[in-house]
Amino acid sequence: MSFGIKLIVLLIFVLPVKYTFIKTPHKIYLSLGSNLGNKFENIQTAVNEIFNQIGSIAKISPVYKTPALGFEGDEFLNCVLLVECHISAKKSLKKLLAIEKKMGRKRLESSTFTSRLIDIDILFFDNECIDSKTLKVPHPEIQNRKFVLQPLVDIHSDFVHPKMKLKVSELLSNTKDESVLEKQSKWLRNPIKDFDISKFRYLAIEGNIGAGKTSLATKMASDLNAKLILERFKENPFLPKFYEDASRFAFPLEMSFLADRYQQLLEDIKQHDLFNDIVIADYDAYKSLIFAKITLQDEEFSLYKKLFHLMHKELPKPDVYVYLYQNTERLLANIKKRGRVFEQGINSSYLQKINEGYLEFIKNQHDDSIKIIDISNKDFIENREDYLELLKEILN
Repeated sequence: MSFGIKLIVLLIFVLPVKYTFIKTPHKIYLSLGSNLGNKFENIQTAVNEIFNQIGSIAKISPVYKTPALGFEGDEFLNCVLLVECHISAKKSLKKLLAIEKKMGRKRLESSTFTSRLIDIDILFFDNECIDSKTLKVPHPEIQNRKFVLQPLVDIHSDFVHPKMKLKVSELLSNTKDESVLEKQSKWLRNPIKDFDISKFRYLAIEGNIGAGKTSLATKMASDLNAKLILERFKENPFLPKFYEDASRFAFPLEMSFLADRYQQLLEDIKQHDLFNDIVIADYDAYKSLIFAKITLQDEEFSLYKKLFHLMHKELPKPDVYVYLYQNTERLLANIKKRGRVFEQGINSSYLQKINEGYLEFIKNQHDDSIKIIDISNKDFIENREDYLELLKEILN
């Protein structure tokens, strides 16, 4: 970095950091079993459905052949999954029951154990204790089932049972179940492998205010095991003042954003080896120029642009630049939903100007790495199938 640029960064406003809160996914441990038909394929199908409908699969245990427990029947194949999702335990159960039904499972009212094409049980949901008519978590029989405990130990031996206060490895040592388990050599496949990000090193997710770029970047980084860079100054102290008096606070606002984006991208990206690490960011440096052109007076923008280009040439460029296009009505609804007081005065004309600024920038790039994706009719936050469809489009 040249001395001149260092001086610019030092002279530009130093702001207190306010990080955006990203909702931590729930961690669900699921037991899967089958003793009818092609047992391995039944379990793999269930794994695929869980991935498509519920959440990303963080860990898959080995598959074990186990005797039928509590009834006479063919041997089972069993495994345990660790799934990360953003839906409740109640909704997870509903989806799991629907997956079983789709695969041909018929649950009987009787408590008698029978053979089954597929059986999916919730073992743990975070560290919650749930006791309802339809769901009991932790599963009340965990400590009595070796075919559950052994694969649990394989993926998280130190997990502590929230009621018994014992590690699952201790439960396995203490269990009275003397069943003989046979570990299978064939492993289940994680469906995330269908989403190949290895050809990219650096992806930037962009979009208008309220488009959901931070949520998408966070989900992608988690699912694809990538390094995540989030814009640090989401709630800049100049931002509320700007919305009250744009003409007065536009220049200090844009300069402070410029300084922080430049410093963050320079430090965070350059600390990763882009030959070995995959980086996903929820913004691109050109965002600064797009917003500044809208908010600044001509003389201010002229000065701003000179500083921007001095800084920008030192930054790495993304392999893929994704612009999430969202219609204005949905943007306003998203802004209202997230409830930032100072954003509630944003009007549709301002959002339209931002959108036009992005599209003008994209039009002038002549770059095949830029993708515009219309998400106006998608809800990739609540609907996992929409999210996976969007992911395929980005990585295609």
